[in-house]
Amino acid sequence: MTGEPKVRTVLGDIEPAELGVTNSHDHLFFASKLLPGQELDDPTAAAEALLDFKARGGSALVQWTPYGLTRRTRELAWISREIGAHVVAATGLHRAEHYAPAILARVIDGLAREFVADLTEGTQPADLPDEPRTGPRAGLIKVAGAFHTIDSHARLTMTAAAVAHEETGAPIAVHLELGTAALETAELLCGKLGVPADRVILGHLNRNPDVRIQREIAETGVFLGFDGPSRANHATDWRLFDGLEALVEAGHGGRILLGGDTTTAAALTQPGPSYLLTTLAPRLTEVLGGDVVTAMLVANPARAFATSWPA
Repeated sequence: MTGEPKVRTVLGDIEPAELGVTNSHDHLFFASKLLPGQELDDPTAAAEALLDFKARGGSALVQWTPYGLTRRTRELAWISREIGAHVVAATGLHRAEHYAPAILARVIDGLAREFVADLTEGTQPADLPDEPRTGPRAGLIKVAGAFHTIDSHARLTMTAAAVAHEETGAPIAVHLELGTAALETAELLCGKLGVPADRVILGHLNRNPDVRIQREIAETGVFLGFDGPSRANHATDWRLFDGLEALVEAGHGGRILLGGDTTTAAALTQPGPSYLLTTLAPRLTEVLGGDVVTAMLVANPARAFATSWPA
């Protein structure tokens, strides 16, 4: 990799400082057979959600939808340009349960090449039904673990992600199923596969609100994703503040990222990506202070999503 670190958005590379107030994990487009009838596949609704996020003070949104799940990169670019907000797209693969068998019939080398092509040229496999073969370039690799373990599919995709990272420097974002297997994931990616810890983002840590484990995860040096903080029907949601406060007190505030993770059509509008700024950030500011929360929304994402991309 050469040159100064840049954030790769759907409209091109930008300086990290340009990213601004960032929703570090969300979805404007997402469709899976696991969520029938809740597809996020409406460009107008996506544009309205991003416009509202910008009106509330937001500057950038990182979409963690990997290919094969209707990420709509061309529409993302159009919306980003029209709204005037930065958008980062993902390559990668989600959990196996989201896909038809044909999409999963890949080996590590082939999958890594697909990730690299998507990151450097905007090219994806021809057998994916939901998008044209070329479009804007992805800016991160999204993979996923299984519940309390790293199954064979997760090991395949994480290994391919590590190979693609070595070639491109791209950050790797990991869906942790209900927040589990975080330490195992860090050990695989950062230990066995040699990915630098500051190139790894572990998501959904709020879904497994064990403060002691969260501290152990933070000590590995990875970025810590706390996302989807609006699910009032989840028993874990109310513990978010205690977990974040404990991490900040332990000196790990510089590794925390915040995101909305709205994955359904209903969630896109209520509460929507703007919940992060209208509700969560003010409440966190009362507990942690404005400088700490600003770092979670601005400085931390600027480091997490920037890399020295190959020329």
